Amino acid sequence: MLTGASIMGFLKNFLRPGSGDGGTHPTTGSFRSLTDEQLDEHVGVSRYGEFQLTDAVRPAWGLDVLPRTGYRHEWFVDQDSGARLPVLMASITREKLFDLFISLLDPLGDVVDVVLETSHRKIDGGHTDLYREQIDMPVLQSVLYEFEELLLNDGCCGIAVINAGRAMEVQFDEHKLLFVYGKKNTASEEILRAANVPLLDDLQFINEAEHVHISSEDQQHRFEQLCWRLGIDTQFEE
Repeated sequence: MLTGASIMGFLKNFLRPGSGDGGTHPTTGSFRSLTDEQLDEHVGVSRYGEFQLTDAVRPAWGLDVLPRTGYRHEWFVDQDSGARLPVLMASITREKLFDLFISLLDPLGDVVDVVLETSHRKIDGGHTDLYREQIDMPVLQSVLYEFEELLLNDGCCGIAVINAGRAMEVQFDEHKLLFVYGKKNTASEEILRAANVPLLDDLQFINEAEHVHISSEDQQHRFEQLCWRLGIDTQFEE
């Protein structure tokens, strides 16, 4: 069962802002014993069977969890109130991922709030949330398409789109997993099924085992451009 203030708060085993394109600097777990050549080879593998990963994250060296397309039902539990909220959690192959994320925004309505998550300047596994309230959905979707490559491939960037009035939220997190919060998520589940995403009760996600995030300084700068396009202040906490 999931608990905590946000799915985006999942523990991230590794967080490496990278000094160049595709930089990775894992420091713990099974990655510590790898040579540079072994790490490069592992990071270079993006396809596992029919599942294509983005460039944002890689599974453990021992492949404790193999990525696959599917979704499962979970519960979000508020730590303060104890309130429970249904969650749809989905892992989607790269070829369908972004279009499906955009489709899942449709049930949220015409005006939404946005939260951008960044861990580019963090070295302790933390992250910063940046907020933009009241943005028209067509405007938001236009900006998201403009930054599609960043959202897909930056392992230190995530986004949540919220309609508080409908008590619904869609998250596209740093692991490039999709989460739909809300008691009225039937439409979202229909969208997943229409895209041939199967319900798999035993589905495991890449963030539920050791894994590595991948990012770069160029992606950090691109993320700051995304903030500017959305009218979000980029005064990060160091």
